[in-house]
Amino acid sequence: MSTSPDEAARKRAIAELVRVSPVISALGAHFVGAGHEISLVGGSVRDALLGRLGNDLDFTTSADPEEVERLLTGHVDALWDIGKAFGTIGAKIGQLTCEITTYRTEKYDAESRKPVVEYGTSLEGDLGRRDFTVNAMAVSLPELAFVDLFDGVSALASRTLRTPGRPEDSFDDDPLRMLRAARFAAQLDFEVEPSVLEAISGMAERLAIVSAERLRDEFSKLVLSKNPRAGLRILVDTTLADQFIPELPALQLEIDEHHRHKDVYEHTLTVVEQAIDLEQDGPDLTLRLAALLHDIGKPATRRFEDGGGVSFHHHEMVGARMTRKRMKALRYPKDLVQNVSELVELHLRFHGYADGEWTDSAVRRYVRDAGALLPRLHSLTRADCTTRNRRKAAALAASYTELEARIATLAEAEELAAIRPDLDGNEIMQILAIAPGRAVGDAYQFLLETRLDRGPLDRAEATRVLQKWWDARQ
Repeated sequence: MSTSPDEAARKRAIAELVRVSPVISALGAHFVGAGHEISLVGGSVRDALLGRLGNDLDFTTSADPEEVERLLTGHVDALWDIGKAFGTIGAKIGQLTCEITTYRTEKYDAESRKPVVEYGTSLEGDLGRRDFTVNAMAVSLPELAFVDLFDGVSALASRTLRTPGRPEDSFDDDPLRMLRAARFAAQLDFEVEPSVLEAISGMAERLAIVSAERLRDEFSKLVLSKNPRAGLRILVDTTLADQFIPELPALQLEIDEHHRHKDVYEHTLTVVEQAIDLEQDGPDLTLRLAALLHDIGKPATRRFEDGGGVSFHHHEMVGARMTRKRMKALRYPKDLVQNVSELVELHLRFHGYADGEWTDSAVRRYVRDAGALLPRLHSLTRADCTTRNRRKAAALAASYTELEARIATLAEAEELAAIRPDLDGNEIMQILAIAPGRAVGDAYQFLLETRLDRGPLDRAEATRVLQKWWDARQ
């Protein structure tokens, strides 16, 4: 007899729960013994059904936060109350990180950027206020009994995202759930039910009341997912992207002069996927954001040329400024903003190499300008080639392989990663007999440019070049 998808999911969940059952059963017995209910809930149950339960577990309970804190004190390895205002107490139990949240409801008023949390009175009420049916399942403790009031197992088996009640009500309670739907589609490879997509399209402007920090965190999770294209498409198709990253849908109408078989939007999605294939050490938010934003300067720089051509001159410079502005608005950390913006600005530099031979000086400057971002720039540049012309693609790949080889050769000989002038500031002041000031900085910059142009010089030659430059200034 064949096993139904629902039954297979339950078997996977049981196998996953067995691994952690001693801990969660003991936790359940402790709470129940004190007269409270407690259940494993939400993403933890979903992931158990998918056979991918990790060491981060979510629980819901009838106990209020103060009582949860009292019950856990002395029974766990570590305890923290950073989420107490939202009804959540965290604990470390062996290898498990647990978050225990009081039954609750939460919703926004028409003007607020923060949800108002109200404690609930039952597991049923708590599950009914959750975002999607696949996250509205529970396992009550300590007996490990499944609670599935909204047919989440079937939704999980069919890989469909739907809400426990009317999607309009769910998204009115917390508009961020609309963005979360796109994230789950990307992260879990789920289809979003048409009624849910329709509700998102009709309520997209409601996203405006959500704080930039919450938008940023949810969007980053989407970008870091295994299939960001699916989530990004939902953002654009439902107009959610218009609310917080309008530069993305703006790419749809632009025709890329290098890849005329695709508009820039389609090209961008492909670049993101190809960048993911080139990641070295797992998901890389810096590289993925750079891939996503690398061409956002094209709409602002599009020009129609005589003869029917289209140009986007200096779109990398404009795009870098736009990237910086958008990422700041989403409250990304300063170093991430700087790194992504620099990659956007540098992503076209290689095409000058592909069009003609670079001198060693040009190669040094390429390395100097990229700095620590050079490995990511390599990946972004290779990912940016989406042409279907196999001969052209092969030529571009060969050119970049040659450039990487030249960089490696020069780096071995000259320590390119730490390019500095051949004389330091103290030596400059001693040779020229000058005091600290602007002239020292000018001399240092001159020697740096000389180093980039000519490569390393010995001290005698560097001194001669410096003295000649200084004498010409007098």
